[in-house]
Amino acid sequence: MAAIPVISVGDILEMKKPHPCGEKRFKVLRIGSDIKLSCVGCARTLVIERVKVEKMIKKIFPCEA
Repeated sequence: MAAIPVISVGDILEMKKPHPCGEKRFKVLRIGSDIKLSCVGCARTLVIERVKVEKMIKKIFPCEA
C-alpha cells in the first residue's frame, strides 16, 4: 500500500499532469474531504476530491511558515 501524503494549507503540489494553462504546480488553499487548489500559473481555483488529488500528486513542496 502507498503511504498517505501529508498535505497542509500553503503547500505547493506538483501534479503528474499539467493544468490546461501548462503549469503543473498548485497551491493548497483549503483541506477537508475535498481539497481547494489554486493554479500557480493562471490563479484559477479548483475543488477536487481528496482521494483524486492524492493519486495525482508527483511531489510536495512544504510551505515555509
